[in-house]
Amino acid sequence: MKPSQVWHRHLGDFTTDARVLVIAAIAVVVATVALMGGIVLLKLIQLATNIAYFGRFDFEMLKPGDASLGYAAILIPVLGALIIGLMARFGSEKIRGHGIPEAIEAILLGRSRLDAKVAVLKPLSSAISIGSGGPFGAEGPIIMTGGAIGSLIAQMLPVSDNERKTLLVAGAAAGMTTVFGTPIAAIMLAVELLLFEWTPRSFIPVAVAAIVADVERSLLHMPMPLFPFQGTMDISLAALGGWVLVGIASALLATLLTQMVYACEDAFEKLPIHWMWWPMIGGMVVGLGGLIEPDALGVGYDNIARMLDGHVLASAALALLVVKAIIWAVALGSGTSGGVLAPLLIMGGAMGAMLAGFLPAADPGLWALLAMSATMGGTMRAPLTATFFAVELTGNTHILVPLIATCAAAHAGTVLLMKRSILTEKIARRGHHLVREYRVDPFALTRVSEVMTTKVDTVADKMTLHGAAAFLTAPETRHPSFPVVDADGHVLGVIDPPTILRWRRRGVHRHTTLGALLANRKITLAYPDEYLESLSDKLLAANISHLPVVSRTDAKLVGYIGWKDLMRVRSKQQAAERERSALLGFTAVDRKPKSLAE
Repeated sequence: MKPSQVWHRHLGDFTTDARVLVIAAIAVVVATVALMGGIVLLKLIQLATNIAYFGRFDFEMLKPGDASLGYAAILIPVLGALIIGLMARFGSEKIRGHGIPEAIEAILLGRSRLDAKVAVLKPLSSAISIGSGGPFGAEGPIIMTGGAIGSLIAQMLPVSDNERKTLLVAGAAAGMTTVFGTPIAAIMLAVELLLFEWTPRSFIPVAVAAIVADVERSLLHMPMPLFPFQGTMDISLAALGGWVLVGIASALLATLLTQMVYACEDAFEKLPIHWMWWPMIGGMVVGLGGLIEPDALGVGYDNIARMLDGHVLASAALALLVVKAIIWAVALGSGTSGGVLAPLLIMGGAMGAMLAGFLPAADPGLWALLAMSATMGGTMRAPLTATFFAVELTGNTHILVPLIATCAAAHAGTVLLMKRSILTEKIARRGHHLVREYRVDPFALTRVSEVMTTKVDTVADKMTLHGAAAFLTAPETRHPSFPVVDADGHVLGVIDPPTILRWRRRGVHRHTTLGALLANRKITLAYPDEYLESLSDKLLAANISHLPVVSRTDAKLVGYIGWKDLMRVRSKQQAAERERSALLGFTAVDRKPKSLAE
């Protein structure tokens, strides 16, 4: 067997080992605890709603809009916001906002560590916020709560940072599955937003958690699907045009909603009062909006059901969209606690109901459903999550093509219109940047032989220390380091000015040969069939900038490689993105180089 074949025997498509089974087993526990946390949150929301609007201590399914409190209803969101402000000020500031950016930040910057305060205060504050009329959903808070549960369980066990991240995301996926009964969408949300990698070591435990949560959810007889919908649509050119138009409209709405949220946040930042009081101002706006359109208050799942049934008139949809958008943006910008998924579905659905009369004929509610999915996918930059989310919410697999078409169009629109999404903008405002384009590492695909220098300048092992010093400092010497070879072409080591200086300082005689100085010294070598991924690790571990490349068969020098050669791979990749060529020989170059920051 050839040496190169022996070298490649350990290489595989993935680096995952049996440890993934241990993490998957822990994910089962995380899913169960996150499911219980999600159920508690849903019950708390209903309890808070009944106490705030009806003065009843029970869990009956009632809506804020059904209460007959008149102008006194304005004060309920204000009081709820005051409680949340106090909880954030004296409990944990991490409960502010809709939860997903905080989970992303913990993963990227906090070694996936969330504390017990978040696991307790986030669902409690969200229940108060939504129960007192806040126009939010429960999914963001339970994603944060489920993530905190996964992180806490992981912190009690001997796991790595990557494994802790996986368990955090597993808890988040289980939490989302609990609220909506959408395990596939929860897994896709993890892949598109939270994991920042696509590997079996993370995917398998997250999938296990979402599936376990869904199974346990069904054993508890929780509704599946949440919003049954059997509408279909014939595939045609006219239908395709309608899908694209809805996708573009959803992208414009997503852009507007994102700008509204952060414009409100900027406005609150300018207020001369402590941020603890900001939610009360947001609560006042929510209360006033509830007087105008009571259906805009609370989670509003009944609005989604009515839109899918086609029972919402265009005028009512317009009123709901405008009021919901304003109170949601102001309340979220004020720093209160609540989720974004359900509001995005409602606002997108309202827009779809308004546009339905101008689009090709379809089953009632279909255009609203497509706009819901596209608005959610465009705002969060998660088109696959939004597509599967709509399918699982409705139990309708026959609308996959229209859904992916509208979500792809919305995704294209928001990517071109906005540098960052509603989720990553908050992280950027805290001074951090993340890239959501995941590609195969070119170092994992490129061999040393493809980038090494083959015409290598060497020095003989017979050269003395004095001769080497004179050679390296000569004006005509063009390189900072050189491999030292014997008469047979075998590499003994590498010399450079710092190495020569160290020998001189140690008092080595000037006529000592390099061969004698390098005899029996351990040397780090590279091989032509080696991948740059492992080579970069060698350079870092040895704290050197260049390595001699030797043949695996006879160990003779065949090349030389340094960090500049590695950087050339990246430059080549950038050139491949900038240069455009056609069959007839026309070539165009995008003069603006693309960096990782973009």
